[in-house]
Amino acid sequence: MTSINSSRQTRPTGRRRALAGTMTATLLATTLVLTGCGAAGAPTDAATSGSATAVSSPAGNSGTSATSGPSASSAADASADEEPALDLPDPASIEGPSSAETVAEIQPIGNPQAPELPVTVTDHDGQDVTIESTDRILALDLYGTFSDIVTGLGLGDRLVGRTSSDTSSAMAELPLVTSGGHDLNAEAILSLRPTVVLADTTLGPPEVYDQLRSAGITLVMFDPDRSLETNEDMMARIAQALGVPAAGEALIERYDAEMETAQARIDALVPDDEADLVSAAILYVRGTAGIFFVMGSDSGGDVVESVGALNSAEQAGITGTKPANAEALAALNPDVILVMADGLESTGGLAGLLERPGVAQTAAGQKQRVVDVPDGQLMSYGPQTPQALVALAEAVYNPEGAQ
Repeated sequence: MTSINSSRQTRPTGRRRALAGTMTATLLATTLVLTGCGAAGAPTDAATSGSATAVSSPAGNSGTSATSGPSASSAADASADEEPALDLPDPASIEGPSSAETVAEIQPIGNPQAPELPVTVTDHDGQDVTIESTDRILALDLYGTFSDIVTGLGLGDRLVGRTSSDTSSAMAELPLVTSGGHDLNAEAILSLRPTVVLADTTLGPPEVYDQLRSAGITLVMFDPDRSLETNEDMMARIAQALGVPAAGEALIERYDAEMETAQARIDALVPDDEADLVSAAILYVRGTAGIFFVMGSDSGGDVVESVGALNSAEQAGITGTKPANAEALAALNPDVILVMADGLESTGGLAGLLERPGVAQTAAGQKQRVVDVPDGQLMSYGPQTPQALVALAEAVYNPEGAQ
């Protein structure tokens, strides 16, 4: 019997830019209860909370959307150490909003492994779970990361349902098992007759998981806490639970190569002089009511740092999730505000965000330096992290695609 919470040693994930320091910040089980663009829902702090795809450099991009995505060559063949010099704008001179482009959909590894079953694991809840079949897989988490991992492992054709966070074209026709935005529907799940359900507590309510267990469904719960440091371990745990550990290693090796390529691109974008770096903060906004939070240094701060920005939340001593009132925003005073794209739209776009108390008075507000990122991309981690980081770095430091 193996514990999926200690399935492998955390491996290096490629070079980290020295200015960012050691990235040990953890996503603080931020359960963002998204309930549609205009509906209620807020983040809460929980106690626990085939071809390879290479990261490509943007070329000839117009407008304000940053670019990343797949190239014809594999990540293993891509040069992670050579990036052409870029004609970049002075970060202090950049004004106006920009968007991080949606990354390309994940591709499965080249030689998928046939599941070796049965396998018994101890899940995050301490339950000993035996997985006997992976013929019908259901992957449930807030960001759609689990389904990306399943697809990357070469088992995407076994997925039988989706959540509202699963937006890939391959899953578009699968039945939806969430309602009212991101609430799980037990009846919808049971009707799909899954042979194994992979889940964490970022989706709920918890009673749904009790119903699944009572119905005899094989349920494997995973740690909801996420960070760059634990990213590879999450992939390995899911691979282990599905009986494809070798596929997990292959996916991680590809991820490592892509992280090397991504780091080289980010290094080319980020100013060498620390005095030229911008500070950034992640704000969670939903609707036009009071749903407005600052994501602290341990809630996505490693993402901010990994794209070469200074972590405003860390500088202000903010951890967890805090109400984004005028006082908190004054303490943050970021040069750049990062938000989820659907959240920005739900609050009335840039104009609506600037009307929130304290936003317009920040350095970012005065220059309208707001970067929107696809909802499932900003803090989802998973195998698409390299592409997501490049897209974000482009939007922060090279929004016009200057070469």
